[in-house]
Amino acid sequence: MINVVVIDDSAFMRKAISTMLEKDPGIKVVATARDGEEGLTVIRKFNPDVITLDIEMPKMDGLTALRHIMMEMPKPVIMVSSLTTEGAESTLKALDLGAVDFIPKQLSKVSLDIVKIETDLISKVKIVARRKMRPVPRVRTSVVAAKRLAAPRVNIGRPKRDVVMIGVSTGGPPAVQKILSSLPKDFPAGIVIAQHMPKAFTGPFAKRLNSISQLTVKEAETGDRLVPGSVFVAPGGSHLVIDQKVSRIELTVTAEPKEALYKPSANVLATSVANAVGRRALGVILTGMGNDGRDGIRDLKSKGGRAIAQSDSSCVVYGMPKAIVDDGLADEIVDIDDMSEAIINNLYL
Repeated sequence: MINVVVIDDSAFMRKAISTMLEKDPGIKVVATARDGEEGLTVIRKFNPDVITLDIEMPKMDGLTALRHIMMEMPKPVIMVSSLTTEGAESTLKALDLGAVDFIPKQLSKVSLDIVKIETDLISKVKIVARRKMRPVPRVRTSVVAAKRLAAPRVNIGRPKRDVVMIGVSTGGPPAVQKILSSLPKDFPAGIVIAQHMPKAFTGPFAKRLNSISQLTVKEAETGDRLVPGSVFVAPGGSHLVIDQKVSRIELTVTAEPKEALYKPSANVLATSVANAVGRRALGVILTGMGNDGRDGIRDLKSKGGRAIAQSDSSCVVYGMPKAIVDDGLADEIVDIDDMSEAIINNLYL
Protein backbone atom coordinates (compact mmCIF):
# COMPACT_ATOMS: atom_id res chain seq x y z
CA MET A 1 0.00 0.00 0.00
CA ILE A 2 1.30 3.43 -0.98
CA ASN A 3 0.43 6.06 1.62
CA VAL A 4 -0.05 9.63 0.34
CA VAL A 5 -0.49 13.01 2.01
CA VAL A 6 -2.35 15.69 -0.01
CA ILE A 7 -1.55 19.34 0.83
CA ASP A 8 -3.68 22.06 -0.81
CA ASP A 9 -5.55 25.12 0.39
CA SER A 10 -8.51 24.27 -1.87
CA ALA A 11 -11.04 21.85 -0.38
CA PHE A 12 -12.07 20.93 -3.93
CA MET A 13 -8.50 20.05 -4.91
CA ARG A 14 -7.92 18.02 -1.75
CA LYS A 15 -11.06 16.04 -2.47
CA ALA A 16 -10.41 15.70 -6.21
CA ILE A 17 -6.84 14.47 -5.80
CA SER A 18 -7.80 12.10 -2.98
CA THR A 19 -10.70 10.65 -4.98
CA MET A 20 -8.54 10.11 -8.06
CA LEU A 21 -5.75 8.44 -6.13
CA GLU A 22 -7.96 6.12 -4.12
CA LYS A 23 -9.52 4.70 -7.28
CA ASP A 24 -6.38 2.58 -7.30
CA PRO A 25 -6.60 -0.14 -4.61
CA GLY A 26 -2.87 0.14 -3.97
CA ILE A 27 -3.00 3.81 -2.91
CA LYS A 28 -4.36 5.28 0.33
CA VAL A 29 -4.59 8.99 1.19
CA VAL A 30 -3.69 8.89 4.88
CA ALA A 31 -4.12 12.63 5.54
CA THR A 32 -4.77 16.01 3.94
CA ALA A 33 -3.67 19.50 4.96
CA ARG A 34 -4.70 23.08 4.10
CA ASP A 35 -1.30 24.77 4.16
CA GLY A 36 2.41 24.13 4.50
CA GLU A 37 2.52 24.33 8.29
CA GLU A 38 -0.29 21.82 8.72
CA GLY A 39 1.27 19.73 5.96
CA LEU A 40 4.59 19.40 7.79
CA THR A 41 2.72 18.30 10.90
CA VAL A 42 0.81 15.51 9.13
CA ILE A 43 3.91 14.40 7.21
CA ARG A 44 5.79 13.98 10.50
CA LYS A 45 2.84 12.08 11.95
CA PHE A 46 2.01 9.74 9.06
CA ASN A 47 5.41 9.39 7.33
CA PRO A 48 3.84 8.99 3.84
CA ASP A 49 5.46 7.42 0.81
CA VAL A 50 4.47 10.29 -1.52
CA ILE A 51 3.24 13.88 -1.07
CA THR A 52 1.21 16.10 -3.40
CA LEU A 53 1.89 19.74 -2.66
CA ASP A 54 0.19 22.94 -3.83
CA ILE A 55 2.44 25.95 -4.47
CA GLU A 56 0.22 28.92 -3.57
CA MET A 57 -1.06 28.53 0.01
CA PRO A 58 -1.56 30.80 3.05
CA LYS A 59 0.66 30.71 6.18
CA MET A 60 3.39 28.62 4.55
CA ASP A 61 3.56 28.30 0.77
CA GLY A 62 4.52 25.16 -1.11
CA LEU A 63 8.10 26.14 -1.90
CA THR A 64 8.86 26.89 1.75
CA ALA A 65 7.22 23.63 2.82
CA LEU A 66 9.20 21.76 0.15
CA ARG A 67 12.49 23.14 1.49
CA HIS A 68 11.58 21.87 4.98
CA ILE A 69 10.56 18.46 3.63
CA MET A 70 13.78 18.00 1.69
CA MET A 71 15.98 19.10 4.58
CA GLU A 72 14.18 17.20 7.33
CA MET A 73 12.55 14.15 5.74
CA PRO A 74 13.21 13.80 2.00
CA LYS A 75 10.30 12.15 0.20
CA PRO A 76 8.91 12.08 -3.36
CA VAL A 77 6.87 15.27 -3.80
CA ILE A 78 4.55 15.95 -6.75
CA MET A 79 3.67 19.62 -7.13
CA VAL A 80 0.17 20.85 -8.02
CA SER A 81 0.84 23.61 -10.53
CA SER A 82 -1.08 26.30 -12.39
CA LEU A 83 -0.50 26.11 -16.15
CA THR A 84 0.57 29.75 -16.38
CA THR A 85 3.93 31.46 -16.85
CA GLU A 86 4.02 32.31 -13.15
CA GLY A 87 3.04 28.76 -12.27
CA ALA A 88 5.73 27.42 -14.57
CA GLU A 89 8.46 29.49 -12.94
CA SER A 90 7.38 28.39 -9.46
CA THR A 91 7.18 24.76 -10.56
CA LEU A 92 10.64 24.86 -12.13
CA LYS A 93 11.95 26.26 -8.85
CA ALA A 94 10.22 23.41 -6.99
CA LEU A 95 11.89 20.87 -9.29
CA ASP A 96 15.24 22.52 -8.51
CA LEU A 97 14.48 22.09 -4.81
CA GLY A 98 13.82 18.37 -5.18
CA ALA A 99 10.20 17.86 -6.28
CA VAL A 100 10.02 14.91 -8.68
CA ASP A 101 7.13 16.01 -10.92
CA PHE A 102 3.96 18.07 -11.17
CA ILE A 103 0.28 17.80 -12.13
CA PRO A 104 -1.97 20.60 -13.45
CA LYS A 105 -4.10 22.47 -10.95
CA GLN A 106 -6.88 23.12 -13.47
CA LEU A 107 -9.08 20.18 -12.51
CA SER A 108 -12.81 20.15 -13.14
CA LYS A 109 -15.42 17.40 -13.11
CA VAL A 110 -16.44 18.48 -16.61
CA SER A 111 -12.90 18.63 -17.96
CA LEU A 112 -12.23 16.43 -20.99
CA ASP A 113 -8.71 15.88 -19.64
CA ILE A 114 -9.77 14.61 -16.22
CA VAL A 115 -9.39 10.91 -17.13
CA LYS A 116 -5.89 11.48 -18.54
CA ILE A 117 -4.86 13.54 -15.50
CA GLU A 118 -6.18 10.82 -13.20
CA THR A 119 -4.28 8.10 -15.05
CA ASP A 120 -1.08 10.16 -15.08
CA LEU A 121 -1.37 11.03 -11.38
CA ILE A 122 -1.85 7.42 -10.31
CA SER A 123 1.00 6.30 -12.55
CA LYS A 124 3.35 8.99 -11.23
CA VAL A 125 2.56 8.21 -7.60
CA LYS A 126 3.11 4.48 -8.07
CA ILE A 127 6.40 4.96 -9.90
CA VAL A 128 7.99 7.62 -7.67
CA ALA A 129 6.96 5.75 -4.51
CA ARG A 130 9.39 3.00 -5.48
CA ARG A 131 12.34 5.34 -5.85
CA LYS A 132 14.72 6.13 -3.04
CA MET A 133 15.20 9.86 -2.65
CA ARG A 134 18.70 11.08 -3.43
CA PRO A 135 20.40 14.46 -3.04
CA VAL A 136 19.13 17.08 -5.46
CA PRO A 137 21.63 17.67 -8.30
CA ARG A 138 23.45 20.94 -7.81
CA VAL A 139 23.56 23.08 -10.92
CA ARG A 140 26.99 24.59 -11.57
CA THR A 141 26.09 28.05 -12.74
CA SER A 142 29.49 29.67 -12.88
CA VAL A 143 31.56 30.14 -16.01
CA VAL A 144 34.56 28.82 -14.10
CA ALA A 145 32.78 25.52 -13.47
CA ALA A 146 32.20 25.00 -17.19
CA LYS A 147 35.83 25.82 -17.98
CA ARG A 148 36.93 23.16 -15.50
CA LEU A 149 35.10 20.46 -17.46
CA ALA A 150 37.59 17.75 -18.28
CA ALA A 151 39.00 17.79 -21.79
CA PRO A 152 37.58 15.12 -24.12
CA ARG A 153 39.64 11.95 -24.04
CA VAL A 154 39.45 11.58 -27.82
CA ASN A 155 39.35 15.19 -28.96
CA ILE A 156 41.46 14.88 -32.10
CA GLY A 157 40.62 17.18 -34.99
CA ARG A 158 37.07 18.09 -35.90
CA PRO A 159 34.13 16.38 -34.16
CA LYS A 160 32.37 13.64 -36.12
CA ARG A 161 28.99 14.68 -34.74
CA ASP A 162 27.48 18.15 -34.72
CA VAL A 163 23.89 17.53 -33.54
CA VAL A 164 22.89 16.39 -30.05
CA MET A 165 19.30 15.31 -29.46
CA ILE A 166 18.09 15.06 -25.85
CA GLY A 167 14.87 13.28 -24.87
CA VAL A 168 13.66 13.62 -21.27
CA SER A 169 10.57 13.63 -19.06
CA THR A 170 9.99 13.18 -15.31
CA GLY A 171 12.91 14.59 -13.34
CA GLY A 172 14.26 16.28 -16.44
CA PRO A 173 14.62 19.99 -15.69
CA PRO A 174 17.37 19.68 -13.03
CA ALA A 175 19.14 17.03 -15.14
CA VAL A 176 19.11 19.19 -18.28
CA GLN A 177 20.22 22.23 -16.27
CA LYS A 178 23.12 20.25 -14.84
CA ILE A 179 24.26 19.24 -18.32
CA LEU A 180 23.95 22.63 -20.01
CA SER A 181 25.54 24.53 -17.13
CA SER A 182 28.66 22.39 -17.54
CA LEU A 183 29.13 22.67 -21.31
CA PRO A 184 31.79 25.14 -22.52
CA LYS A 185 31.05 28.19 -24.64
CA ASP A 186 32.86 26.66 -27.62
CA PHE A 187 30.74 23.47 -27.55
CA PRO A 188 31.06 22.21 -31.15
CA ALA A 189 27.48 20.99 -31.75
CA GLY A 190 23.91 22.23 -31.74
CA ILE A 191 21.44 20.75 -29.24
CA VAL A 192 17.71 20.05 -29.62
CA ILE A 193 15.63 19.02 -26.60
CA ALA A 194 12.27 17.27 -26.29
CA GLN A 195 11.20 17.68 -22.64
CA HIS A 196 7.68 16.52 -21.79
CA MET A 197 6.10 19.76 -20.54
CA PRO A 198 2.90 21.79 -21.00
CA LYS A 199 2.87 24.67 -23.47
CA ALA A 200 3.17 27.34 -20.75
CA PHE A 201 6.27 25.72 -19.27
CA THR A 202 8.74 25.34 -22.14
CA GLY A 203 9.32 29.07 -22.69
CA PRO A 204 10.22 29.77 -19.04
CA PHE A 205 12.25 26.55 -19.01
CA ALA A 206 14.30 27.71 -22.01
CA LYS A 207 14.87 31.12 -20.39
CA ARG A 208 16.03 29.45 -17.18
CA LEU A 209 18.45 27.27 -19.13
CA ASN A 210 19.78 30.28 -21.01
CA SER A 211 20.47 32.08 -17.73
CA ILE A 212 22.66 29.27 -16.35
CA SER A 213 24.43 28.18 -19.52
CA GLN A 214 27.25 29.60 -21.65
CA LEU A 215 25.33 28.36 -24.68
CA THR A 216 22.43 30.23 -26.30
CA VAL A 217 19.12 28.60 -25.34
CA LYS A 218 15.65 29.45 -26.61
CA GLU A 219 12.25 27.89 -27.22
CA ALA A 220 12.29 26.65 -30.81
CA GLU A 221 10.42 28.42 -33.61
CA THR A 222 9.96 27.42 -37.21
CA GLY A 223 12.83 28.83 -39.26
CA ASP A 224 15.42 28.76 -36.48
CA ARG A 225 18.83 27.50 -37.56
CA LEU A 226 20.79 24.95 -35.57
CA VAL A 227 24.45 25.91 -35.25
CA PRO A 228 27.23 24.89 -32.83
CA GLY A 229 26.63 26.37 -29.38
CA SER A 230 22.89 26.82 -29.91
CA VAL A 231 20.21 24.98 -27.91
CA PHE A 232 16.53 24.74 -28.82
CA VAL A 233 13.73 23.47 -26.55
CA ALA A 234 10.69 21.99 -28.29
CA PRO A 235 7.53 23.97 -27.44
CA GLY A 236 5.00 22.17 -25.27
CA GLY A 237 2.00 20.89 -27.22
CA SER A 238 3.98 20.68 -30.49
CA HIS A 239 6.68 18.57 -32.08
CA LEU A 240 10.12 19.76 -33.13
CA VAL A 241 11.81 18.39 -36.25
CA ILE A 242 15.01 19.34 -38.06
CA ASP A 243 15.86 19.37 -41.74
CA GLN A 244 19.28 19.46 -43.39
CA LYS A 245 19.30 22.04 -46.16
CA VAL A 246 22.24 22.52 -48.55
CA SER A 247 24.28 24.65 -46.16
CA ARG A 248 22.26 24.80 -42.94
CA ILE A 249 20.06 22.88 -40.52
CA GLU A 250 16.57 24.37 -40.13
CA LEU A 251 14.02 23.73 -37.40
CA THR A 252 10.28 23.30 -37.84
CA VAL A 253 7.61 23.31 -35.13
CA THR A 254 4.65 21.17 -36.17
CA ALA A 255 1.44 19.58 -34.86
CA GLU A 256 2.13 16.39 -36.81
CA PRO A 257 1.93 13.56 -36.00
CA LYS A 258 -1.23 14.45 -34.07
CA GLU A 259 -1.62 10.89 -32.74
CA ALA A 260 1.69 10.95 -30.83
CA LEU A 261 1.24 10.21 -27.12
CA TYR A 262 3.60 13.02 -26.10
CA LYS A 263 3.89 16.53 -27.54
CA PRO A 264 6.74 17.19 -27.86
CA SER A 265 7.81 13.64 -28.64
CA ALA A 266 11.38 12.40 -28.25
CA ASN A 267 10.64 9.78 -30.92
CA VAL A 268 9.55 12.37 -33.47
CA LEU A 269 12.57 14.57 -32.78
CA ALA A 270 15.08 11.71 -32.80
CA THR A 271 13.71 10.26 -36.04
CA SER A 272 13.93 13.66 -37.74
CA VAL A 273 17.51 14.04 -36.50
CA ALA A 274 18.33 10.57 -37.85
CA ASN A 275 16.85 11.38 -41.25
CA ALA A 276 18.46 14.83 -41.43
CA VAL A 277 22.04 14.20 -40.32
CA GLY A 278 22.39 10.43 -39.77
CA ARG A 279 25.79 9.49 -38.37
CA ARG A 280 26.47 13.11 -37.40
CA ALA A 281 23.99 12.77 -34.52
CA LEU A 282 24.27 11.86 -30.86
CA GLY A 283 21.08 10.87 -29.02
CA VAL A 284 20.85 11.32 -25.24
CA ILE A 285 17.95 9.79 -23.31
CA LEU A 286 17.52 11.04 -19.75
CA THR A 287 15.19 10.35 -16.81
CA GLY A 288 11.49 9.85 -17.55
CA MET A 289 8.52 7.50 -17.49
CA GLY A 290 7.60 5.30 -20.43
CA ASN A 291 9.64 4.54 -23.54
CA ASP A 292 9.41 7.72 -25.62
CA GLY A 293 12.65 8.02 -27.56
CA ARG A 294 13.29 4.31 -28.05
CA ASP A 295 11.97 4.09 -31.63
CA GLY A 296 13.65 7.35 -32.62
CA ILE A 297 16.99 6.25 -31.16
CA ARG A 298 16.65 2.99 -33.09
CA ASP A 299 16.28 5.06 -36.28
CA LEU A 300 19.28 7.19 -35.29
CA LYS A 301 21.44 4.15 -34.60
CA SER A 302 20.47 2.59 -37.94
CA LYS A 303 21.94 5.66 -39.66
CA GLY A 304 25.25 5.41 -37.79
CA GLY A 305 24.53 7.74 -34.88
CA ARG A 306 25.47 7.11 -31.27
CA ALA A 307 23.33 7.02 -28.13
CA ILE A 308 23.82 7.60 -24.41
CA ALA A 309 21.41 6.59 -21.63
CA GLN A 310 21.30 8.06 -18.13
CA SER A 311 22.08 5.53 -15.42
CA ASP A 312 19.36 3.99 -13.25
CA SER A 313 21.07 5.21 -10.08
CA SER A 314 20.95 8.86 -11.15
CA CYS A 315 17.43 8.91 -12.67
CA VAL A 316 14.30 10.09 -10.88
CA VAL A 317 12.44 7.56 -13.05
CA TYR A 318 14.37 4.90 -14.98
CA GLY A 319 11.86 4.39 -17.77
CA MET A 320 12.98 6.12 -20.96
CA PRO A 321 16.69 5.27 -20.53
CA LYS A 322 15.83 1.69 -19.56
CA ALA A 323 13.89 1.27 -22.80
CA ILE A 324 16.93 1.98 -24.98
CA VAL A 325 19.27 0.02 -22.70
CA ASP A 326 17.00 -3.05 -22.77
CA ASP A 327 16.89 -2.87 -26.57
CA GLY A 328 20.67 -2.74 -26.77
CA LEU A 329 20.65 0.75 -28.30
CA ALA A 330 22.82 2.56 -25.73
CA ASP A 331 26.52 2.92 -26.51
CA GLU A 332 27.12 4.21 -22.99
CA ILE A 333 25.22 4.33 -19.68
CA VAL A 334 26.27 7.42 -17.74
CA ASP A 335 25.54 9.06 -14.36
CA ILE A 336 24.11 12.55 -14.68
CA ASP A 337 27.20 14.01 -12.97
CA ASP A 338 29.34 12.68 -15.83
CA MET A 339 26.90 13.34 -18.68
CA SER A 340 28.39 16.61 -19.96
CA GLU A 341 31.84 15.08 -20.36
CA ALA A 342 30.35 11.96 -21.96
CA ILE A 343 28.44 14.07 -24.48
CA ILE A 344 31.61 15.94 -25.50
CA ASN A 345 33.62 12.73 -25.78
CA ASN A 346 30.96 11.05 -27.94
CA LEU A 347 31.05 13.87 -30.48
CA TYR A 348 34.51 12.59 -31.49
CA LEU A 349 33.69 8.85 -31.60
